[in-house]
Amino acid sequence: MLTIGQLGKRSGLAASALRYYESLGLIHATRTAGGQRRYTRGTLRRIAFVRAAQRVGLSLDEARVALDRLPSRPAPSGDEWDQVAASWQTRIDEQIAELERLKAKLTGCIGCGCLSLTRCALYNLGDRAGEAGPGARYLLTRDPATGPEPASPDVGNCGAR
Repeated sequence: MLTIGQLGKRSGLAASALRYYESLGLIHATRTAGGQRRYTRGTLRRIAFVRAAQRVGLSLDEARVALDRLPSRPAPSGDEWDQVAASWQTRIDEQIAELERLKAKLTGCIGCGCLSLTRCALYNLGDRAGEAGPGARYLLTRDPATGPEPASPDVGNCGAR
């Protein structure tokens, strides 16, 4: 059994983060008679799993759902881990597609449709971008159907810089 300090040192997380993970049901502790937390060594594997999930863009809630699919015994089998990892494939593919769209949009005028309401007459005439919501609409829009797009795809430098 590990104390919260030992678990923090081994996992690289602060004790406050470990308590937060516990409050979300990502990790579990038993309590000593004095109320101190004690974690099994298998908790290190769960923390590594959560951090890997975050790296591929999953939320902590999504990581918890994935962990809940695993058995509670100390070490899930390789096949059980593989099934959970396979469930991430769609999410990873979506993340890759989103990054590719972002990369393509970064080559254009990054200011257009964001914060240049008065200077950009090419991409954001009449503040059409504002109708789609706050923030960098042309940069952040995942689906072109949900937000305004540039009038012409070959317009890249509108002078908003």
